[in-house]
Amino acid sequence: MSEEQNNIPEQAKGPIARFLALPTDSVPKTVFVAVVLCLIASMIVSAAAVTLRPLQEINALKDKQVNILQVAGIYDPDADVLESFAAFEPQVLELSTGTFTDEFDPATFDDRAAANDPETSVALDDDPAGIVRQAEYVTVYLLRDENGDIDKLILPIHGYGLWSTLYGFIALEENGNDIYGLQFYEHAETPGLGAEVDNPRWKALWNGKRLADDDGTLQISVSKTVPAAGDDYHIDALAGATLTTNGVNNLVRFWMGESGFGPFLDNLKAGDI
Repeated sequence: MSEEQNNIPEQAKGPIARFLALPTDSVPKTVFVAVVLCLIASMIVSAAAVTLRPLQEINALKDKQVNILQVAGIYDPDADVLESFAAFEPQVLELSTGTFTDEFDPATFDDRAAANDPETSVALDDDPAGIVRQAEYVTVYLLRDENGDIDKLILPIHGYGLWSTLYGFIALEENGNDIYGLQFYEHAETPGLGAEVDNPRWKALWNGKRLADDDGTLQISVSKTVPAAGDDYHIDALAGATLTTNGVNNLVRFWMGESGFGPFLDNLKAGDI
């Protein structure tokens, strides 16, 4: 800087010149550097999120497919997931009628988006599962045997536990009443307590249980004590996780009842599916 510039009165200098003339460790320069670094970091994070979103969506879909394969008992870790998943027949189901619809493409239909869209969902007054809104349409998965007959049904279920909404699937045998398995693929329950819904030993308790009695009355129960209907309908509660247990009990009974898949299961038993 020339001698003439040094002799310029401070008030006559422009804002940039005054800023540059400040000591390096001054508060304005420190704040400026911090703001610039935050902006650069936020731009990098945003760019990474946008770039990685397609990969994240692919991984989420693959994880969902793996869970469907697992709950149906046909998952092979050495096999290609897409090839294995091709054994399933996805169908979009209209819950109120219990019939399949061709209004939506099962390959692209988004169950969660449908549940949040007022055009394809309803607000619930009676809401034991704590889901607030219920989609009018959901995607179900049929696994057929080599004769083309239904071997298993994979039905999506979700509901609120202690800290989070649990998303999962329940697998039913071809009669629509005997449970083959239950599996959650997304939740944020307490590790070691509510998160024990992922414990293979607890999940194994569901195999062979029944939803309803011979009269068609829903009896399935997740609780500490065996209900009057008997052990065929009872799954032991999660130890030390009362609220998560209650949440699972409520969501399973909701989705397996008349407000959920009840009409569909009735149609199945009547031979209309």
